[in-house]
Amino acid sequence: MSFTKLCNEIFNQAIRDYHVTDNIDTPINNPYKRETIENRLYLKCWIDTVQWHFEDIIRDPHIDPVEALNLKRRIDRSNQDRTDLVEQIDSYFRQKYTDVQMLPDARLNTESPAWAIDRLSILALKIYHMQEQVERKDVEAEHREKCEAKLNILLEQQVDLSAAIDQLLADIEQGRIYMKVYRQMKMYNDPATNPVLYKK
Repeated sequence: MSFTKLCNEIFNQAIRDYHVTDNIDTPINNPYKRETIENRLYLKCWIDTVQWHFEDIIRDPHIDPVEALNLKRRIDRSNQDRTDLVEQIDSYFRQKYTDVQMLPDARLNTESPAWAIDRLSILALKIYHMQEQVERKDVEAEHREKCEAKLNILLEQQVDLSAAIDQLLADIEQGRIYMKVYRQMKMYNDPATNPVLYKK
Protein backbone atom coordinates (compact mmCIF):
# COMPACT_ATOMS: atom_id res chain seq x y z
CA MET A 1 0.00 0.00 0.00
CA SER A 2 1.33 3.44 -0.89
CA PHE A 3 1.74 5.95 1.90
CA THR A 4 -0.96 8.24 0.51
CA LYS A 5 -3.41 5.35 0.19
CA LEU A 6 -2.89 4.80 3.91
CA CYS A 7 -3.34 8.54 4.51
CA ASN A 8 -6.55 8.77 2.52
CA GLU A 9 -8.05 5.73 4.23
CA ILE A 10 -7.25 7.09 7.69
CA PHE A 11 -8.46 10.60 6.78
CA ASN A 12 -11.77 9.21 5.55
CA GLN A 13 -12.07 7.16 8.75
CA ALA A 14 -11.49 10.22 10.95
CA ILE A 15 -14.01 12.29 8.97
CA ARG A 16 -16.65 9.55 9.19
CA ASP A 17 -16.01 9.09 12.91
CA TYR A 18 -16.42 12.83 13.56
CA HIS A 19 -19.71 12.96 11.66
CA VAL A 20 -21.26 10.25 13.82
CA THR A 21 -22.04 13.06 16.26
CA ASP A 22 -21.10 16.07 14.07
CA ASN A 23 -20.31 18.03 17.21
CA ILE A 24 -17.19 20.17 17.75
CA ASP A 25 -17.02 19.11 21.41
CA THR A 26 -16.97 15.38 20.72
CA PRO A 27 -13.87 13.85 22.37
CA ILE A 28 -11.50 12.12 19.96
CA ASN A 29 -11.29 8.35 20.19
CA ASN A 30 -8.13 7.64 18.22
CA PRO A 31 -8.11 3.92 17.33
CA TYR A 32 -4.36 3.75 16.66
CA LYS A 33 -1.50 3.25 19.09
CA ARG A 34 0.03 6.51 20.35
CA GLU A 35 3.53 6.12 18.90
CA THR A 36 2.47 5.15 15.37
CA ILE A 37 2.27 7.30 12.26
CA GLU A 38 -1.32 6.10 11.86
CA ASN A 39 -2.17 7.73 15.18
CA ARG A 40 -0.64 11.01 14.04
CA LEU A 41 -2.50 10.92 10.71
CA TYR A 42 -5.83 10.23 12.39
CA LEU A 43 -5.25 13.02 14.91
CA LYS A 44 -4.20 15.38 12.12
CA CYS A 45 -7.42 14.87 10.18
CA TRP A 46 -9.56 14.98 13.34
CA ILE A 47 -8.12 18.41 14.18
CA ASP A 48 -8.74 19.55 10.60
CA THR A 49 -12.31 18.25 10.71
CA VAL A 50 -13.17 19.98 13.97
CA GLN A 51 -11.60 23.18 12.68
CA TRP A 52 -13.60 22.93 9.44
CA HIS A 53 -16.74 23.11 11.58
CA PHE A 54 -15.33 25.90 13.74
CA GLU A 55 -14.94 27.90 10.54
CA ASP A 56 -18.54 27.15 9.50
CA ILE A 57 -19.94 28.23 12.87
CA ILE A 58 -17.97 31.46 13.16
CA ARG A 59 -19.38 32.64 9.81
CA ASP A 60 -22.93 32.67 11.21
CA PRO A 61 -23.96 36.36 10.82
CA HIS A 62 -26.08 36.05 13.98
CA ILE A 63 -23.42 34.52 16.20
CA ASP A 64 -23.14 36.03 19.67
CA PRO A 65 -19.98 38.22 19.78
CA VAL A 66 -18.73 36.61 23.00
CA GLU A 67 -19.23 33.14 21.53
CA ALA A 68 -17.42 34.27 18.37
CA LEU A 69 -14.44 35.51 20.38
CA ASN A 70 -14.25 32.24 22.31
CA LEU A 71 -14.46 30.33 19.05
CA LYS A 72 -11.72 32.46 17.48
CA ARG A 73 -9.44 31.54 20.36
CA ARG A 74 -10.28 27.87 19.86
CA ILE A 75 -9.40 28.27 16.18
CA ASP A 76 -6.05 29.80 17.15
CA ARG A 77 -5.28 26.89 19.48
CA SER A 78 -6.38 24.44 16.80
CA ASN A 79 -4.08 26.08 14.25
CA GLN A 80 -1.17 25.75 16.65
CA ASP A 81 -2.00 22.09 17.31
CA ARG A 82 -2.23 21.49 13.57
CA THR A 83 1.16 23.10 12.95
CA ASP A 84 2.77 21.14 15.79
CA LEU A 85 1.35 17.91 14.40
CA VAL A 86 2.64 18.60 10.89
CA GLU A 87 6.10 19.04 12.42
CA GLN A 88 5.71 15.71 14.25
CA ILE A 89 4.86 13.98 10.98
CA ASP A 90 7.90 15.54 9.31
CA SER A 91 10.02 14.33 12.23
CA TYR A 92 8.76 10.81 11.47
CA PHE A 93 10.05 11.13 7.90
CA ARG A 94 13.34 12.65 9.02
CA GLN A 95 13.86 9.65 11.30
CA LYS A 96 12.73 7.15 8.66
CA TYR A 97 15.14 8.48 6.05
CA THR A 98 17.99 9.43 8.36
CA ASP A 99 20.43 6.87 6.87
CA VAL A 100 19.73 7.70 3.20
CA GLN A 101 22.84 8.76 1.32
CA MET A 102 22.11 11.89 -0.69
CA LEU A 103 23.12 11.92 -4.35
CA PRO A 104 25.59 14.66 -5.34
CA ASP A 105 22.90 16.46 -7.32
CA ALA A 106 20.15 16.02 -4.69
CA ARG A 107 17.78 18.95 -4.63
CA LEU A 108 15.43 20.55 -2.15
CA ASN A 109 11.64 20.46 -2.54
CA THR A 110 9.44 23.52 -2.07
CA GLU A 111 7.59 21.89 0.83
CA SER A 112 8.17 19.04 3.23
CA PRO A 113 6.19 15.79 2.96
CA ALA A 114 4.04 16.61 5.99
CA TRP A 115 2.89 19.97 4.62
CA ALA A 116 1.82 18.21 1.43
CA ILE A 117 0.01 15.62 3.58
CA ASP A 118 -1.65 18.53 5.38
CA ARG A 119 -3.14 19.59 2.03
CA LEU A 120 -4.24 16.00 1.39
CA SER A 121 -6.15 15.97 4.69
CA ILE A 122 -7.94 19.22 3.83
CA LEU A 123 -8.73 17.83 0.39
CA ALA A 124 -10.41 14.79 1.97
CA LEU A 125 -12.61 17.20 3.92
CA LYS A 126 -13.50 19.19 0.81
CA ILE A 127 -14.47 15.97 -0.97
CA TYR A 128 -16.64 14.78 1.93
CA HIS A 129 -18.52 18.04 2.21
CA MET A 130 -18.87 18.55 -1.54
CA GLN A 131 -20.35 15.04 -1.76
CA GLU A 132 -22.88 16.15 0.87
CA GLN A 133 -23.90 19.02 -1.40
CA VAL A 134 -24.28 16.69 -4.37
CA GLU A 135 -26.64 14.51 -2.32
CA ARG A 136 -28.83 17.32 -0.93
CA LYS A 137 -32.56 16.98 -1.58
CA ASP A 138 -33.53 20.51 -0.52
CA VAL A 139 -31.84 22.32 -3.42
CA GLU A 140 -32.38 22.72 -7.14
CA ALA A 141 -30.78 20.31 -9.59
CA GLU A 142 -28.55 23.14 -10.82
CA HIS A 143 -26.90 23.40 -7.40
CA ARG A 144 -26.23 19.66 -7.31
CA GLU A 145 -24.83 19.69 -10.84
CA LYS A 146 -22.44 22.55 -10.05
CA CYS A 147 -21.27 20.77 -6.92
CA GLU A 148 -20.82 17.51 -8.80
CA ALA A 149 -18.56 19.28 -11.31
CA LYS A 150 -16.53 20.68 -8.40
CA LEU A 151 -16.43 17.26 -6.75
CA ASN A 152 -14.97 15.69 -9.89
CA ILE A 153 -12.20 18.30 -9.91
CA LEU A 154 -11.47 17.65 -6.22
CA LEU A 155 -11.28 13.90 -6.83
CA GLU A 156 -8.85 14.45 -9.71
CA GLN A 157 -6.80 16.75 -7.50
CA GLN A 158 -6.70 14.04 -4.82
CA VAL A 159 -5.32 11.52 -7.31
CA ASP A 160 -2.70 13.99 -8.55
CA LEU A 161 -1.64 15.19 -5.10
CA SER A 162 -1.41 11.61 -3.82
CA ALA A 163 0.83 10.65 -6.75
CA ALA A 164 3.02 13.72 -6.21
CA ILE A 165 3.47 12.95 -2.49
CA ASP A 166 4.32 9.31 -3.16
CA GLN A 167 6.85 10.44 -5.78
CA LEU A 168 8.35 12.94 -3.32
CA LEU A 169 8.77 10.19 -0.70
CA ALA A 170 10.36 7.89 -3.29
CA ASP A 171 12.79 10.66 -4.30
CA ILE A 172 13.73 11.25 -0.66
CA GLU A 173 14.20 7.51 -0.07
CA GLN A 174 16.47 7.26 -3.13
CA GLY A 175 18.53 10.31 -2.22
CA ARG A 176 17.33 12.52 -5.08
CA ILE A 177 15.67 15.02 -2.76
CA TYR A 178 16.81 15.94 0.73
CA MET A 179 14.58 17.04 3.57
CA LYS A 180 14.89 20.22 5.56
CA VAL A 181 12.27 20.92 8.18
CA TYR A 182 11.69 24.53 9.12
CA ARG A 183 9.71 25.17 12.26
CA GLN A 184 6.81 27.50 11.59
CA MET A 185 7.67 29.84 14.47
CA LYS A 186 4.21 31.35 14.67
CA MET A 187 4.52 34.70 16.41
CA TYR A 188 0.95 35.70 17.15
CA ASN A 189 0.43 32.86 19.65
CA ASP A 190 3.66 33.60 21.50
CA PRO A 191 3.42 36.14 24.34
CA ALA A 192 7.13 36.90 23.85
CA THR A 193 6.76 37.92 20.17
CA ASN A 194 3.21 39.28 19.80
CA PRO A 195 3.45 43.01 20.69
CA VAL A 196 -0.20 43.14 21.76
CA LEU A 197 0.64 40.52 24.39
CA TYR A 198 4.12 41.50 25.54
CA LYS A 199 3.28 45.22 25.80
CA LYS A 200 0.62 44.33 28.38
